[in-house]
Amino acid sequence: MFDRRVLSHFDWWLFAYVIAIMVIGAVNLNSASMASGVHYQWKQLEWYGIGLVLMFLFTIFDYRILTSYALHIYIITIFSLLLVMFIGKSISGSQRWIPLGFFHLQPSELAKLSTVIVISSYFYNHEKAHYGIKDLIRPAALMIVPFFLIFRQPDLGTALLVLLIMASIIIVAGLRWTSVISIIMACVGIMPLVWKFLKPYQKKRLETFLNPEMDPLGSGYHVIQSKIAVGSGQILGKGYMAGTQAHLDFLPEAHTDFAFSIWAEEWGFIGASILLAIYLLIILRGIEIACQSKERFGSFLAFGVVAMLFWQVVINTCMVTGLMPVVGIPLPMISYGGSSVITTMIGIGLLLNIKARRFIFESRK
Repeated sequence: MFDRRVLSHFDWWLFAYVIAIMVIGAVNLNSASMASGVHYQWKQLEWYGIGLVLMFLFTIFDYRILTSYALHIYIITIFSLLLVMFIGKSISGSQRWIPLGFFHLQPSELAKLSTVIVISSYFYNHEKAHYGIKDLIRPAALMIVPFFLIFRQPDLGTALLVLLIMASIIIVAGLRWTSVISIIMACVGIMPLVWKFLKPYQKKRLETFLNPEMDPLGSGYHVIQSKIAVGSGQILGKGYMAGTQAHLDFLPEAHTDFAFSIWAEEWGFIGASILLAIYLLIILRGIEIACQSKERFGSFLAFGVVAMLFWQVVINTCMVTGLMPVVGIPLPMISYGGSSVITTMIGIGLLLNIKARRFIFESRK
């Protein structure tokens, strides 16, 4: 039931940061659209509108009921990922989207938020002062299924993001440092085995990351052109719609994976810094909400949403600047894509929900 006190404790600063990102995203996509001739910005504005509605809906209910529906959310996530295998639409060699007529749903995007809810609920219902490796068997078993279903689409980037989100929540929940060190050593040890399971194009991306000039017109082309775009922006940028890399069609996927490259080229170091500063403000606000929550589930849930946003921003910006391999992680609310916008805005709605109900829970004491 809707509690009017939620509106009186609405976090307008967090909302303002999100609107600022949306404005930047729309402006940036308008430039990318002019370069490609496809009007992505209008469709993205529709997704922003839908996202704002969903954000509000996920702000007004008592988020604690999600613990009762975590299993249902998990089952729906697995079902949707399985459905992709049978009726999914294949684009550029990846089968990740379910055609729904008016848009293509990408279940792997929603799986990120599902991971936050399911893992947060698990640790809320299995409270301990400290967790060891044995305590991680059940949550790891829960996540191994969506991980492999996403991995085989293939979508290595999102699959790894699911693991990073889970790992972030586990550490905050109270994992012993001896267990953390053991897990890191185990991950390093199995890397040669993981290499055998990678598809040829994924191996090529990793090799290109180490040496982009090895294949400058092939697998290294994207990152080389992206680095040129980012670097050529210098301090103040080339000016709006004056970026040569995108507008002369040198930069592929400028509206999705490499949206940050366009922004950096046209607005320079100053513009890129402002964008990253707004993301930092959102992340810090989210951490504050997690720390101030009056119960553990709210803390885990808020931190999980923060981890989801943080890792996407870090991976995407490192990816387009050549500091990490290209793995196809979108920049939240800047990269074009309905599923990504919806997932992000639902996450923001949960943060607003947790922040508002902190005061409501206090008033009931």
